[in-house]
Amino acid sequence: MLAGARIGCNCNLNAHTLVEGGAVLGDRVTLKSGVYVWDGIVLEDDVFCGPNATFTNDKRPRSKVHPESYPRTVVKRGASIGAGAIILPGLVIGERAMIGAGAVVTRDVADDAVVIGNPAAPLQDRSGR
Repeated sequence: MLAGARIGCNCNLNAHTLVEGGAVLGDRVTLKSGVYVWDGIVLEDDVFCGPNATFTNDKRPRSKVHPESYPRTVVKRGASIGAGAIILPGLVIGERAMIGAGAVVTRDVADDAVVIGNPAAPLQDRSGR
């Protein structure tokens, strides 16, 4: 954890995780191995991040060029992010949403939605239901 980060009660941070200054973790958040939570990212209470779930916080990354501020990404209460999923910056993942393993999330996800694939889309959109 870096200075300026906020971590709530009863969190479970596994090996090889990082919480950067300016990041916020609510209560009972689980970060499995290889999850890095950068400045501008908020994980509300009861969020689960599977191994190597990847957050990004810079829309136009360049070496040694840093924005004045980072877009705010919010993962709402009770959401789960599967192993290896990628979350682009400035998005909102809704309450209790489920992000499938390996999904690439390029837009906001509604409450209770299940999204899969690249780019991530609601499960019912892919199955025709």
